[in-house]
Amino acid sequence: MLQITPQMKILVAVEPADFRKGIDGLVRVCKDSLQQDPFAGAVFVFRNRRGTAIKALVYDGQGFWLCHKRLSKGRFRWWPSAAGQDAKAKALAAHQLSVLFSAGDPDRTAAAPDWRPVGPRG
Repeated sequence: MLQITPQMKILVAVEPADFRKGIDGLVRVCKDSLQQDPFAGAVFVFRNRRGTAIKALVYDGQGFWLCHKRLSKGRFRWWPSAAGQDAKAKALAAHQLSVLFSAGDPDRTAAAPDWRPVGPRG
């Protein structure tokens, strides 16, 4: 079973993906376009051009998971833009990904900030 934890790196691709691609095609997008290692355990999220579906790709150490969600009505209205940025992907927190899976706006979540360990200052 696929489980998204707060410790996982989650990257949302800015450019839409060709949804005819399966696992191998999206792995190639991760390597070539996003310049990320798809075997590192990060969750990669892609949207189709029309904004009606998303795919999540993650490697769990044994193989790849590919999850596809297509909305019955409407579109995924929120998506990161590349305007004025060189970024090919936007990082999200686990709770923001849950909001995105529900077709919501991850930037409008009112969650507590990520916990950081406190250590002595040097």
